Amino acid sequence: MLYSEKVMDHFNHPRNVGELPDADGVGQVGNPVCGDIMKMYLKIEDGVIVDVKFKTFGCGSAIATSSMATEMIKGKTIGEALKLTNAAVAEALDGLPAHKMHCSVLAEEAVKAALADYYTRRGEPVPPECVIDPEDACPLCG
Repeated sequence: MLYSEKVMDHFNHPRNVGELPDADGVGQVGNPVCGDIMKMYLKIEDGVIVDVKFKTFGCGSAIATSSMATEMIKGKTIGEALKLTNAAVAEALDGLPAHKMHCSVLAEEAVKAALADYYTRRGEPVPPECVIDPEDACPLCG
């Protein structure tokens, strides 16, 4: 079997799909090679992610990793969410085929991009863990 039961479950029944019109942070990332695009919306209260939604245009693995990432950070503190790794997302899905690991990277990057947007909107320095690409470093934190 190419995909685990968990991958298939999150693809067929994705959790937290949609938008948050009053989101405190929104992050969008994409992979130009495969065409996958992920957009993550966060609602944060007192440093805790109280709600999270996503919209993903992409393959089944992209949808499954987006869904799993939202499940992993919902109810967590910002600090806990910043520790989310693509490896943890893939592991939570009982693995991904090697050629689909980039989807778990996108899920991690979407979370971090939404958190970076949260800090930017508040006028606060963006933690280095939020910066996806050093070339795109926040002017506040260098």
